[in-house]
Amino acid sequence: MSKPAKKASTAKVIKKTAVKPAVAKQVAKAGGSPSALIDGRIKELGDWRGEMLARVRAIIKQADPEVIEEWKWRGVPVWEHAGIICTGETYKSVVKLTFAKGASLDDPSRLFNSSLEGNMRRAIDIPEGGKIDEKALKALIRAAVALNVSKKSKS
Repeated sequence: MSKPAKKASTAKVIKKTAVKPAVAKQVAKAGGSPSALIDGRIKELGDWRGEMLARVRAIIKQADPEVIEEWKWRGVPVWEHAGIICTGETYKSVVKLTFAKGASLDDPSRLFNSSLEGNMRRAIDIPEGGKIDEKALKALIRAAVALNVSKKSKS
C-alpha cells in the first residue's frame, strides 16, 4: 500500500514560491501543486493582472488540453508540453507571456510585441485593458506544442 501524498508545509511553500504567507497557507493546504500555486497567484494579484492571467491560462488549456502546469523560478507560472510552451509573468503594467522558442514560430497575427531582438524567445505583453485574439493565441500555442514535440521526437 502506498503512502498518502505529504502536504507541503506553509513555511516551505513560502520559501520555495515567494508568495504571500496567506496565499502560501492556502497552497500548502492544497498540497503545494503547481496548479494550486497558480490559483494562489491569481487570487493574490486580485486585480486586472489576475483576471488576465486567469484568462490566458484558460486559453492555453483550451488550446492544449494535455498541457502541464509548473511553477518555476520562485514564482513564475509555466505551461509545458514536451518542453516549455510559455511562461506567464505579471508586472505592474503588463502580463507577459514569454514563449521559450518563440523566434522559431510563425506569428502571422503579429501577437509577439516584446523580446523581439533575441534569437530564441518572443513575448506578448498584455497591458491593462489589452485585447487578446484568442484564435491567434490558440494557434500560436498549438504551434509551440508541435515544435516541442517535433524537437523531442528527433532527440
